Amino acid sequence: MKILIYGTGGVGGFIGGKLALTQHQVTLIARGEHLKAIQENGLTVQSITGDFTAHPHLATDDLSTIDVPDLVIFAVKSWQLQEAAKDILQYTDHDTLFLPLQNGADNTEKLNTVLPKSQVLSGLCRMISFIKSPGVISNPDIPPTFLFGEQDNSRTSRVETLLDIFKEAGLNANIPENIQVAVWQKFLFITTVSAIGGLTRATIGVMRDNPYIKDLMLKTAQEVAAIAKAKKIPLPDDTIDKAFAAIARQAPDTTASTQRDLMEGKPSELENFNGYIVKEGKKLGVPTPVNKLIYELLLPQENMAKTP
Repeated sequence: MKILIYGTGGVGGFIGGKLALTQHQVTLIARGEHLKAIQENGLTVQSITGDFTAHPHLATDDLSTIDVPDLVIFAVKSWQLQEAAKDILQYTDHDTLFLPLQNGADNTEKLNTVLPKSQVLSGLCRMISFIKSPGVISNPDIPPTFLFGEQDNSRTSRVETLLDIFKEAGLNANIPENIQVAVWQKFLFITTVSAIGGLTRATIGVMRDNPYIKDLMLKTAQEVAAIAKAKKIPLPDDTIDKAFAAIARQAPDTTASTQRDLMEGKPSELENFNGYIVKEGKKLGVPTPVNKLIYELLLPQENMAKTP
């Protein structure tokens, strides 16, 4: 299979590196010094599951040089997704599958507005991973898990084939019974911790040990769950409990990727996390005062980060 990884950051670098160790033809889309390092030395992954160096078929920032892919895995930020889809569309064909793995609740819907819906899957990953230095990906905590499926949750031969390929690469992957529920479970977790981490500039250990901040996170999660209910996403009753159990298991010095972007003054996924909940709340008539507070407090910084 010809596999293209669009975005070779923490997520794309890990999954692309693992897939590049198989016989499949893997192309990595990267840029700058990170791309140069991969081209010269390969991609090194330092992971809690084991370190390795992979050499992809091609690493490039020029889409005109790629072969038509059988599978495109999008690993860019959620706010970059539609532009990435528009850029790649002319280099694909009617058999290409598209799999989004970034954080966010509406990534599949975004792709459906640009790409043929019949070729778009839904997916997510659970991992902590980032670019440590050019050509080097770090996965210091949480062994990565990848979930994906058809939009209608049918168990098709093409998602079974993808599952086989992921497992061949040693990736912990599965096809959940309901991919929308899985996406919203992850979305609730990441929305609960990310922007509050950006506000506090504190690690997960500090936030969970502070009763006031922990209560703020809980109220954030409750509002996300209320939006999911209004959208008829059948989240299990223990979703919030499981999210906080996951928070309790994380290494105390952990930070989320959106938090790191906010702290570094980079464009973040604020609009796609808390901002999305606020907008859906207005549309659905569901109060979201805590998410609105977090969103509005961080929005001036976000606007400055996105100003050319």
